Amino acid sequence: MDNVTVFEHPLIQHKTTVLRSKDTPNKEFRELVEEITMLMCYEALRDLPLEEVEIETPLKVSKQKMLKGKKLAVVPILRAGLGMVNGMLNLIPSAKVGHIGMYRDEETMQPQEYYCKLPADIDKRLIVVVDPMLATGGSAIDAIGQIKSYGGTQIKFLCLIAAPEGIKALSEAHPDVQIYCANVDEGLNEKCYIVPGLGDAGDRIFGTK
Repeated sequence: MDNVTVFEHPLIQHKTTVLRSKDTPNKEFRELVEEITMLMCYEALRDLPLEEVEIETPLKVSKQKMLKGKKLAVVPILRAGLGMVNGMLNLIPSAKVGHIGMYRDEETMQPQEYYCKLPADIDKRLIVVVDPMLATGGSAIDAIGQIKSYGGTQIKFLCLIAAPEGIKALSEAHPDVQIYCANVDEGLNEKCYIVPGLGDAGDRIFGTK
């Protein structure tokens, strides 16, 4: 699909493999999520617009390039998406951060929203929605729908691991959203978990199981 980018950089692949291991402790898991996100952010934002500005170096006045506008927003899907925020802010510290809370109904497997707080000028920003996993795509579809209802139009979705089912569903629901991921896995099991995946990202980030 034209709207899907899978990062094959050796560092991203190596760190994602360590991330998957059931023996990786919570502290290292959190650090890896942050590191992988930062590497992916670097690539995903390579199309940011630049403008020429005049600065004075210790030697002379010179025209150089800087980011134009600096209007960015990072929106994690709670709770697991919180683990990716610092990786983004390490590269774009001036970005504003919104939050969308979703949980999955274990009987229907459908996302349920419980919180939404976005920057007031979300309609003027490039928005990067982050969530470690793209499984069925339901949470991502609903979260992006919420952002659009507040006027957001420039949206990218960044995840670590995706299932083909999630990519297909999100692409069909929001064909204008570019999807970035480190790996596309085999698919979903009967409980709609990504296989081989890495388990429950939220539990492993926060040590709740």
